[in-house]
Amino acid sequence: MDNKIKIFENDFITVDLSQWKRKINLIVTSPPYNVGIDYSSHNDSNSYEDYLEFSKKWLAKAYDLLAEDGRMCLNIPLDKNKNGLKSVYADIVTIAKEVGFKYQSTIIWNEQNISRRTAWGSWLSASAPYVIAPVETIILLYKHQWKRKNKGTSTIEKEQFIEWTNGVWTFNGENRKKIGHPAPFPVELPRRCIKLFSFMEDIVLDPFLGSGSTLIAALEEGRQGIGIEIDSSYVQLAIKRIKDYSGKQMQFQIQ
Repeated sequence: MDNKIKIFENDFITVDLSQWKRKINLIVTSPPYNVGIDYSSHNDSNSYEDYLEFSKKWLAKAYDLLAEDGRMCLNIPLDKNKNGLKSVYADIVTIAKEVGFKYQSTIIWNEQNISRRTAWGSWLSASAPYVIAPVETIILLYKHQWKRKNKGTSTIEKEQFIEWTNGVWTFNGENRKKIGHPAPFPVELPRRCIKLFSFMEDIVLDPFLGSGSTLIAALEEGRQGIGIEIDSSYVQLAIKRIKDYSGKQMQFQIQ
């Protein structure tokens, strides 16, 4: 197994990660959205109240694991319009602050996925029109201080820094059928977060590893990576993708 990458086939909320308590430099993740996606081992159709309670539990554990100057890039939808409109972004930011996180800013990810909706509420009428923004958010949160205590080696280039510090990122989402996961995010998303918000050899954590995009980016950028994924089939998918991207015959010991 490559000593830079560790994968746990487990539930993030219950898995023992005590050896990394207050040591994680950056969390990059996209938790389940609770929009009825057909995951193998996760119920994505809980009540909204249960979803928010689940969010509070995992956010509290993530906060505990972060270093004093640790950051998190949290990819979630702006709104949820399945079974009633919900202000997911606003509610998650509120919960994150309740468990201790400080808010830095938000990146709007325009994945250019224009919905082909067949209903707009009241068609051509002011009676009850629905407005749905075809974007996602990447919330930037931190533990105690935003500025890193110790300076490390960055891997970001000048043009990238200028472009990515503009809070609207435009790049395509990932193809579900191609990847073999119901909700993958493209490697470009964690790559940008890792290059912009972490140094070489930093520890990057993804509590909901899914198809492995965060660990691929961490490996490419010379960071240490830890991924937790509850579903065994997605763990194997992540391992395959990491091996394919790296071109190495890596050995993984699932913990």
